[in-house]
Amino acid sequence: MNNAIREDEADVAIVLTESFLKDFENGNSAKMIGFHVNSPLIWGIHIHPKRSEATPQEISNPTFLISRMGSGSQLMAFVLAQKENWPTDSLNFKVVSNLPGALEAMNPSAPEMFLWEKYTTKPWVDSQEMKRIGEVASPWPCFITVASGKALSEFGDVIFELRDKVYEAAREAQQSSKTVETIAENYDLKQEDVEAWLSQTQWATDAVVSKNQMEISMSKMVELGILKKKLDIEDFLAASQLSIVG
Repeated sequence: MNNAIREDEADVAIVLTESFLKDFENGNSAKMIGFHVNSPLIWGIHIHPKRSEATPQEISNPTFLISRMGSGSQLMAFVLAQKENWPTDSLNFKVVSNLPGALEAMNPSAPEMFLWEKYTTKPWVDSQEMKRIGEVASPWPCFITVASGKALSEFGDVIFELRDKVYEAAREAQQSSKTVETIAENYDLKQEDVEAWLSQTQWATDAVVSKNQMEISMSKMVELGILKKKLDIEDFLAASQLSIVG
């Protein structure tokens, strides 16, 4: 999605916070127009179902299956490595494109891990096509909304009106008694799993960004090697259309 924004193939995208900030540092000229999810993303740690390990600590020098370089599935490997006291400068990666690619690529003879949002993968965990041996949370709010420079120039306030409509829908979804049933039906999930996911998920409902929170998040990304240095907030925020608080 970051690449689609870069190449003007998309005007607006919802992307992982860490992946956009890394891509912005590498030359993406898009702007963050607000948060989409204020809570962390909970990533499941998955291995081949025939592997005997039951915890990440039992696996030595794993290869991480990732969707693409610079993706959340890659960047969260650094978070997990730090948590487990593994060296972060020698991690091994294998690109598998997506969840079906990971299912196909998983090798029972190799110490491989696949990080993916744990409720998305739960049907495959339940069917024993992969095994979850732990989880790791992103140390920052997980999703932001970004718009390309071209879109902001061409459409102006329409972009922010669209963002605010999404916030309105988020408020309604969080208050509606039908949200669990609707999500379960549309994504073929168990209602109890959706309820558990919603209990951990806080959608953004207004155009507020905490400068202190962003500073802390970027400091952590620098510590993990995701960013080379902290970015100037004014560079990547559509500041005139956001309420920036301390």
